[in-house]
Amino acid sequence: MEEGYLPGSSLDFELLYQATYPRFLGTLVLMLGDRAAAEDCLQEAYLKAFRNWARWQPSAPAEAWLHRIAVNQALSHRRWAKLREVGELVRRLGRPVEADPQAEGALSGDFIKALRKLPPKQLAAIVLRHYHGYTNREIAQSLGVPERTVASRLAAARVRLRSELGAEFGPASGKADPSGVNPHEEVLDV
Repeated sequence: MEEGYLPGSSLDFELLYQATYPRFLGTLVLMLGDRAAAEDCLQEAYLKAFRNWARWQPSAPAEAWLHRIAVNQALSHRRWAKLREVGELVRRLGRPVEADPQAEGALSGDFIKALRKLPPKQLAAIVLRHYHGYTNREIAQSLGVPERTVASRLAAARVRLRSELGAEFGPASGKADPSGVNPHEEVLDV
């Protein structure tokens, strides 16, 4: 897919955009839980990438480079969204509107709700691994972190999901995890 992309070529960037937009949008919708916010973040990510397209190094896969920009944009959006929520609560001085958990569950299901409770870095690792089927090495390259950090984030996310969803989520302790990571090992850089 990345073969032949030339840094600075508008035509090649258009081809990259067409090849990646649907999958990247799916990733950001899952991360953010809001299609409009995901579209805004993805548009901003493509804009940032286009501005830096002439400086992209072909030694790194273009898709991984762009995926990293998009995921970072979504992570930044989530951080700012939490700050905006806190600001709203402070303005209301104790009158927060409680979300209707029944309506939320009807739209997203227990698993999606549990995913959205994960810390952003763990969520990104889980989504890239299980939604997109990337290997730990590909995720590490995409996020710009060591492969061991990806394994740690995945293990920590699985532990959190199991505690949130109960035993039916996946293998109980003592059973092998498909990633080859022991969830009881010390978790690093999460």
